[in-house]
Amino acid sequence: METVNTAKSRRPTRRPRDRKAQLAAVAAELFCARGYHEVGITDIAAAAGVTGPALYRHFADKQAILAHVVLSGIDELIATTQRALDDADKPAPEQVDALLARLATMSVDHRDVASLWRWERRNLSPEHQREVRRRSSVLIGSWSAALRTLRPELDERDADLLCWAALSVFGSTTVHSTRIAKRRYTKLLIACARAVLHTTLATSPGLTATQEAARESVFSRTTRKDELITAASTLFQDRGFHDVSMEDIGSAAGISGPSVYRHFPSKAALFMAAAQRIAQQLEFGRLAVVRTAASEHEALRGLIASYIETMAGSADLMTASSQVSALSEADRAELKRVQRDYVAEWTHLLRAVRPTLGVAEGRMVVHMTLTIANDVVHTGRLAGRPNLHAELGTIMAVALGLPR
Repeated sequence: METVNTAKSRRPTRRPRDRKAQLAAVAAELFCARGYHEVGITDIAAAAGVTGPALYRHFADKQAILAHVVLSGIDELIATTQRALDDADKPAPEQVDALLARLATMSVDHRDVASLWRWERRNLSPEHQREVRRRSSVLIGSWSAALRTLRPELDERDADLLCWAALSVFGSTTVHSTRIAKRRYTKLLIACARAVLHTTLATSPGLTATQEAARESVFSRTTRKDELITAASTLFQDRGFHDVSMEDIGSAAGISGPSVYRHFPSKAALFMAAAQRIAQQLEFGRLAVVRTAASEHEALRGLIASYIETMAGSADLMTASSQVSALSEADRAELKRVQRDYVAEWTHLLRAVRPTLGVAEGRMVVHMTLTIANDVVHTGRLAGRPNLHAELGTIMAVALGLPR
């Protein structure tokens, strides 16, 4: 009896067949909660209940885990798209509606994957970044082809723009913590994305007086301090906060690294200054709108113009601040307050135009709209469009549900 029991106790434990996926899911949760650079292999192993060597049997390093999570997420989007669009029993409009419904559910249920794609993909190796771009192009290509079946008047470039904007609507789930019932949230996402896909793009950049005033409120400076802020903003956008040094910032601004410290005591202080400059520009735009707008509808269009001009020349640091662990809790809280107040102003105006929206619903629609601008102005393949700002303004107005 004892011999039999001993043999049973030594029987090796069978590994789960999906261990790699389980480890990736644990890592994704940690990356989202703490940020990629604040999580180590030992943290992931401990959270998953395995040893470090056991984790290395599945992944070469932490970067490989991030690549697996991000690329698997894109693959799932591609597979979901194919399943929806390959349903030959449905006409094209119903196929697209089915696709939007599936993507809305995915974006609400799996915010962690979308969050890592948005904030952490710059930490991938150059090879993996190229692969992300390639697979993203495959995804947008599938959407674009389906959209042009519905709207044959669109050329490929216009269809691509609208598809990127629609993808941003679903990506907006990662930039806020507002919560409403899942069914209602998915309905809002679907309605916004559908409206974006059916946008008639602007053919001329004509602006109202309010929009002109809002655009003119965006200013540029030429002091050494502002040159450093501009250089830092660009580098933070391209590489991420952790992979930029003070020497890099100084070199981009044309001075030595140690000279940067004459203006800013730390890299975190530079990040904070850059985020505060964005907040100041947005506030100037808001004030210009308040002075000139004759209605809530006109005020929202003025805010759209101001936001596009500001974000076109700035990194999305206000939202990204939650990913920078070097910021103090006080600084992080201040930036969050500024962003919350700014979104609240949009929400107040939007609910005046669309009174059936609740406060939380209005806030979500505003986040969808702002995320479109944040993404589109920083998408390289769209940057060459000569009328992009006017087109983007039209898309954002449609996303808000403003009357034509």
